[in-house]
Amino acid sequence: MTGIATSLTIATAMTASLFATTSHAVDITGAGATFPYPIYAKWAEEYKKATGTSMNYQSIGSGGGIKQITAKTVDFGASDMPLTPEALAKDGLVQFPAIIGGVVLVVNLEGIKPGAMRLTGPVAADIFLGKIKLWNDKAIADLNPGLKLPADPITVVRRSDGSGTTFLFTDYLSKMSPDWKAKVGSGTAVAWPGGVGGKGNEGVSAYVQRIKGSIGYVEYAYAKKNNMTHTALKNQAGNFIQPDDLTFQAATANADWAKAPGFFLVLTDQPGKDSYPISGASFILMHKSQDKPENGLAVLKFFEWSFKNGGKAAAAMDYVPMPEAAVKLVQTMWKNDIKNSAGQAVFK
Repeated sequence: MTGIATSLTIATAMTASLFATTSHAVDITGAGATFPYPIYAKWAEEYKKATGTSMNYQSIGSGGGIKQITAKTVDFGASDMPLTPEALAKDGLVQFPAIIGGVVLVVNLEGIKPGAMRLTGPVAADIFLGKIKLWNDKAIADLNPGLKLPADPITVVRRSDGSGTTFLFTDYLSKMSPDWKAKVGSGTAVAWPGGVGGKGNEGVSAYVQRIKGSIGYVEYAYAKKNNMTHTALKNQAGNFIQPDDLTFQAATANADWAKAPGFFLVLTDQPGKDSYPISGASFILMHKSQDKPENGLAVLKFFEWSFKNGGKAAAAMDYVPMPEAAVKLVQTMWKNDIKNSAGQAVFK
């Protein structure tokens, strides 16, 4: 997701003794999704304390991350839109899910507490289509009989860059609204009917905080960190669900990673009474053939450590760690598919 580019830099280099196959200090470089940036930053901070690893992750957006890993200018890319097996094969890439979170609608309305406003997918689609223009519109008022809604115009805030958060949000709206699917559709970048464009989750958060009467969509960690007013969303079971790690986890309960070719799996609008409807995984992209195998190994060691030790930090920030069974599948893929120029496994 391209953002007000946020740089995560941890200055100390990895020691050669940490990885048996490396003969010199390794700096990891990555770029992409802003959706997982808060947890990657936390993991990197803790990993530095534990290992002295150096890591530079540019939070520039999923579109930028895909471009940079394809061009081999970084050791890994990050995207919240999974690539199809065909797209992966075309560019010699593999992907794996690293963390699960959720996208929330955030509003700037005086007197409305976080979680108090209720919205449905069809109503949200009509707001972003520009069909619902005022906050006291009957469609919103009928869902919120206890709220005092102003007769103010709605300002839509959306992403201006190629964004996996946009993919998750527009994928959800496409499932909720035939009109949205026909007129706008889903993708990392779409032809928005209108609104103010912000770069990255950071940019959308900043605009919503500044513009009274606005509504936007961001990864939940950004809403929580900035004390923003999120809405409850009606799920497939008909329940209005608040976002948190438990409702994101409920949405992933039926995820069968073993049957997902290339780990291609989209988790919006999942069944279950407690499932939050805009949940999704964030993915790491790497080249199958590693020109710099020591860098590739360093990336895999970082995520190996994060899978094993990062669950507490993830839950504290309302992300969901990957389940153990999925992690085993991911690590098997590492061993089988990521190799050096001689065809030898990078991760053993």
